[in-house]
Amino acid sequence: MKQNIIILSPAHPLRGGIASSSERLAIALQQAGDEVEIISFSLQYPGFLFPGKTQYTDDPAPEGLKIHTLINSVNPFNWLKTGLRLKSMQPDLIIVRFWMPFMGPALGTILRLAKSNGKTKVIALADNIIPHEKRPGDYLLTKYFCGSVDSFLVMSKSVGEDVWKFTTEKPVVFSPHPIYDNYGALVDRQTALQHLGLDTAYRYLLFFGFIRDYKGLDLLLEAMADDSLEHLPIRLIVAGEYYGNQEKYESLIAKLGLSQKLILHNSFIPHEEVKYFFGAADLVVQPYKTATQSGITQLAYHFEVPMLVTNVGGLPEIVADGEMGYVVEPDSREVAKAILDFYDNNRYLTFLDGVRQNKKRFDWERMVEKIKGLFFGRAPS
Repeated sequence: MKQNIIILSPAHPLRGGIASSSERLAIALQQAGDEVEIISFSLQYPGFLFPGKTQYTDDPAPEGLKIHTLINSVNPFNWLKTGLRLKSMQPDLIIVRFWMPFMGPALGTILRLAKSNGKTKVIALADNIIPHEKRPGDYLLTKYFCGSVDSFLVMSKSVGEDVWKFTTEKPVVFSPHPIYDNYGALVDRQTALQHLGLDTAYRYLLFFGFIRDYKGLDLLLEAMADDSLEHLPIRLIVAGEYYGNQEKYESLIAKLGLSQKLILHNSFIPHEEVKYFFGAADLVVQPYKTATQSGITQLAYHFEVPMLVTNVGGLPEIVADGEMGYVVEPDSREVAKAILDFYDNNRYLTFLDGVRQNKKRFDWERMVEKIKGLFFGRAPS
């Protein structure tokens, strides 16, 4: 049965993983026969909450999607206008992305008004409930948001446990983050190295994505300086924009004497360039100190690159230790030990096979099925 669905989420021309995955979800729902529109933000963050250079992308808009730029996150009059517009549209379902408490007042108000039509159901697709970087008032803002939705779809079990701290009455269903298959086809190592201007004499590790303290780049830098790795012909590619504390990392790189072992691309990586960074890498390293789930693992699955992740949040749910990579404690020595094992014992082909076998678990149709189950009130499978 076809539904009319609204997705409340950042979307083009806003950039980032949430925008990209919401656009991909809209395509999956359209392929399932639904009518889908995305309601995005005219103002997503005020400047003090956004440490990057820009919130916008120069990439072309995704084809075949209706994206409306409407929501102002700090203007209550806008919330009323948007909520009443959604009420009058009478969608069958609103899927709302929630990733930080700051969005609670805007989204919670909009959803309460939209649902007052007596028809629309709301499913929260929760990236985070409790943020990595906490601020005063987080609990109350999240509580207000949680009161406006009917059910929750979470992409890690740890987020599901966090939901129960705010409500014990609403359904919570787990569906792992699907693969990012909207970043182009795989490219071979030779093509990737040539495109990036990298020396074929070295093997490459990849740290990819926005650089924030909780992502543990400092642990990986310390691991790269470990004496046990000195004999390996390896280099670390750091591809992503600093989100604060740039001086901290630059000072650490200088202190550890790592400048010759790093390839730094410290700006936002355009959509069409992503495939080359993954194509060049033997191993994607995510040395996170805290986590829920991560879209980077799903990029690695799509581009078929083994992974090294830390034993935090939902990362071990996605990467099985010894099958498609490593799960280690968030400690630089443990990270270095895994890197050493990977190269000294030639684990690449074994892990590559594991990645290829397991990527089938993360298709978009499964998430669509979970959404339909919540909408129709079916028991989760």
